[in-house]
Amino acid sequence: MKAYIFDLDGTLFDSMDVWHKVDIDFLQKRGISVPSDYANAINSMSFDEAATYTIRRFGLSDSTDGLKQEWISMAEYAYGHTVQMKPYAKEYITMLKARGEKLAIATSLFSNLLELALNNHGIYNYFDVICTTEEAGYGKSRPDVFLLTAKKLGVLPCDCIVFEDILEAIKSAKSIGMTVCGVYDKSSQTDWEQIKKTADYSIYDFKNAPFFTSPLETTI
Repeated sequence: MKAYIFDLDGTLFDSMDVWHKVDIDFLQKRGISVPSDYANAINSMSFDEAATYTIRRFGLSDSTDGLKQEWISMAEYAYGHTVQMKPYAKEYITMLKARGEKLAIATSLFSNLLELALNNHGIYNYFDVICTTEEAGYGKSRPDVFLLTAKKLGVLPCDCIVFEDILEAIKSAKSIGMTVCGVYDKSSQTDWEQIKKTADYSIYDFKNAPFFTSPLETTI
C-alpha cells in the first residue's frame, strides 16, 4: 500500500455520542423527538446533505447555513476538549508516520471541528492530505471524497487502504478498487456482520490494524 486513508467520526475518534446528543438537543428545542432511523439515515451524508435532509424531513424553517452553524457550535467544545481517540489509534498513526507512510483524512466532519479534534490530540500535522465530503461535493454514499483524496495524495485508488466504520462508505471505497478495513463502532453495530463480509479487514481496535511491509506481504 502507498497510502492510508482514515475516516474520523466513529473510526479514529470515539465521537458518535457527540452527534447523538446534538441530534437530541437540536430537535428537542424544536419539540421533536429523534426518530430511531434518523442517525442511520444521515451517517453517510455530507454535512450539507444532512442539513438539507433534516430541514426537509422535519419541515424546519431553518436555513441550511444556519442549521449547520448551530450544529457546529453545539459540537465545538466536545471536539476541542473531550472527544477521545479510539483505542490504540494514536499509536497506530504514530507508527505509520514514523515509517514514512502517506496518511490522509477523508471525512464528513466539518473542517473547524476536525481541526479542533486533531490539534487536541497533537496529530494534525501527521496527515499529508485532509479531504471533506463538503469539498468533494457528495457524501460517502458516493466515492467522490475517496477519489479526491487519492488524487491529492498522488496515488491510484488501488494503492490505498481506507479505514471506515460506516457500511455505505465501505461499499463506496470498495467500488473504486480501494482496500478497506472496517472499524467497529457501537453506532453501526447493527451493520457489523455485513461490514465484516464487505471489508477486506475488520478490527475492533487499532491494536490489530493491518500494515503492509511490501506489496505482497501483510502483517496483522
